[in-house]
Amino acid sequence: MVKNIKSFSDPIIPYTFNGVYPLSDDTYLILDYFKKNVNENFFDELPITTIRKILDMGTGTGIIALFLQEIKKYLSKFTTKIFASDISDAAIRCATLNERSNNYKDNITFIKSNLFRKFPPSLQHSFDIIIFNPPYLPSISRKENNLIRRRNDSNWDGGERGFEVFIEFINQVKDFLNTKQKFYIYYISSSSTDLSQLNDELETRGFQNRILNTSHVFFEDIILNRLEEL
Repeated sequence: MVKNIKSFSDPIIPYTFNGVYPLSDDTYLILDYFKKNVNENFFDELPITTIRKILDMGTGTGIIALFLQEIKKYLSKFTTKIFASDISDAAIRCATLNERSNNYKDNITFIKSNLFRKFPPSLQHSFDIIIFNPPYLPSISRKENNLIRRRNDSNWDGGERGFEVFIEFINQVKDFLNTKQKFYIYYISSSSTDLSQLNDELETRGFQNRILNTSHVFFEDIILNRLEEL
């Protein structure tokens, strides 16, 4: 019988800081997918023994990185090194405290960086999987659907079209992917943006997109996607 993580418990997140993206529906869309699609032999469709490094980009509270670290305790073949990055000092501090609260210390490598700008050259061409829950909503400064958003809220503000931050990530990411074998990028998008235009931009950069799951929340559908090389 193949060992899986369907009943796997989420990490405990006792620390949440102002300005750090909290646990939300999009977070659980990612975690729930992994619970159904990771087992002792495969991470989604990738052989689990071939995965050496995973990056949680924009880690926030650190829950996704901690979830991956927990899997390592449960699945002996999953020996990957977990990295987590964020642009925010507060997020790195928050995630580090949550790491210690889950009885880890210095197991996850945290990097403070605006996307890949502060990543060391030694990590180029090394990540087999990257997970990114980016700011994915268009910039607005008015009340819309009973929600008021501020233009300077970097947790949700993805730019005028809603995906400028993600495209900037895509423009940098190939330097840090392990292109010697199959890789995956998981990310969240929103029906509030022009998804057809986003897909066109991804294809011109050499990626094909697959929708894995969706969830309707308030005024939008949030979408879990997976990118791989064309």
